[in-house]
Amino acid sequence: MKLAIIGLAMLALTAGPLLSPAPAEAKGCLKGAFVGGVAGHYAGHHAVLGALGGCVVGHHLANEKDKQAPAAAAQGEQAAPAPKGY
Repeated sequence: MKLAIIGLAMLALTAGPLLSPAPAEAKGCLKGAFVGGVAGHYAGHHAVLGALGGCVVGHHLANEKDKQAPAAAAQGEQAAPAPKGY
């Protein structure tokens, strides 16, 4: 009985990653989680809550930066003078 449970658990653990969807982009989450975790640790031993909050904020800021990048690039192209030929 114990061997059957262990075998079933091993099957579930090895097949799980194969059946899971593709990983999502986590831009900003790792950096935000690190900073939030450190801040939460020093602010009353709430590292996990700080990491969760930091991940959310970091992801949001990365998305905002990505949205602003094409607009800034288009604005830079219009403002740049045309290159002069030799």
